Amino acid sequence: MNENMQKTTRRNFLKNSTVAAASVTLGLNAIGTPLISSARGANEKIRVGFIGVGNRGTQLLNGFLKQDDIEVAALCDVYEPYLARDYSKVDQKLKDSLGARIPKMTEKLNRNVARYKDFRRLLDRKDIDAVVVATPDHWHAVQTIMACQAGKDVYVEKPLSITIFEGRKMVEAAKRHNRVIQVGLHRRSSKSYMQIAENIQTGKIGKVTVARAYRISNMYPNGIGQFPDTAPPEGLDWDMWLGPRPKRPYKNNISLYKFRWLQIYSSQMANWGVHYCDAMRWVLSEQAPVSISAHGGRFALDDDRTIPDTMEVIFEMPSGSLLIFGQYEANGGPALIEGEVEFRGTLGNLYAGTSGEAGYKIVPSKAGQFQESGSDIEPFEGKRIDGDLTVQHIRNFLDCMKSRKQTNCDMETGHRSTTFAHLANIALATKSRIEWDPKKERAINNRNANNLLHYEYRKPWTL
Repeated sequence: MNENMQKTTRRNFLKNSTVAAASVTLGLNAIGTPLISSARGANEKIRVGFIGVGNRGTQLLNGFLKQDDIEVAALCDVYEPYLARDYSKVDQKLKDSLGARIPKMTEKLNRNVARYKDFRRLLDRKDIDAVVVATPDHWHAVQTIMACQAGKDVYVEKPLSITIFEGRKMVEAAKRHNRVIQVGLHRRSSKSYMQIAENIQTGKIGKVTVARAYRISNMYPNGIGQFPDTAPPEGLDWDMWLGPRPKRPYKNNISLYKFRWLQIYSSQMANWGVHYCDAMRWVLSEQAPVSISAHGGRFALDDDRTIPDTMEVIFEMPSGSLLIFGQYEANGGPALIEGEVEFRGTLGNLYAGTSGEAGYKIVPSKAGQFQESGSDIEPFEGKRIDGDLTVQHIRNFLDCMKSRKQTNCDMETGHRSTTFAHLANIALATKSRIEWDPKKERAINNRNANNLLHYEYRKPWTL
């Protein structure tokens, strides 16, 4: 930018700021439309606050730091070493238990970055434009809704919520406060998956009747281990970590990462399954299942988990297809010929997320029983065109903050995909086939399932 352009930009900013200042009292922005974002500084940088800066929170922090138009304004965490960004202060037992899941925290931050243990103090800051929520799942709803009420745009990690009821309340809050939301289902920002969706929705592989994906991680024999109740590590506000969930003693395989194997705080269906269910329903242009059945249990691992080590769930979709997700944590080896998601059509199969230079592959089908000839489509490989999907997803969020357009994974989209994970867990818990009404978001003739759509929060937390 040359000197004249800099002067013009600065002059326009000051002029617009004067108009905006007068407009704020009327609840309008500089062009007379409803005020939907807080004023930014002369450098036009988006000021971001981060709630939860552990494993995933650090990954997101680093992704945001790669953007030239943001400024990290504040950090919040209930664990002091994370807040101080000091790996040397992390409890050695946590390091031994979690290994690489403890971030090294080597990023360079401005010395003026504010630090908070209580996220509400961060939300009180009027100079913060956006909030990143990367806390455990049971905190997402409370923190995201409060951020919307505080006038912040929100990037919230998946799964969006821990109950279906929470998710709907989050959608309502985002609409009510006119906020830009990005849910961290980052495949939505994948150019390869955009091509895959176009290929399948235009009939490239015929009518798709089955889509499959799996999360495979052989955790035999120790799983997450068995640990006694003990005092929390120094610097951890355990009561705040528990938040709306019931009070209970600390143990070393709950926080700061292994909570994902405890149903009360998360699940692997929500942690991993939501990614693949989202991709499958997006590619097939589906909103919600009409029925859900699930099987599984703790078949091989004797650890402190409260979720299955083996699980298979089937979603029947209204267009006439099955979405299948398997969580296999008691064995290894690939479940698919290749890739991370398989779409099985009448003319051929498409494999998404393949290794090497191909982002996806199309394989024609051979002729089956009583058929004279197989598919006439040609084999095809779509070149890998994506970079870091987290960075691409963050970029989309920041661009939409400026344009006030819908993000690649807005709140409604994230809620609908997260609902798949919750319904899978409910079907397994009730040992029933759930018939689902996607408009009312209620199970049909299944009271036990409907009783699991939400839970009672521990005081003082509410929605």
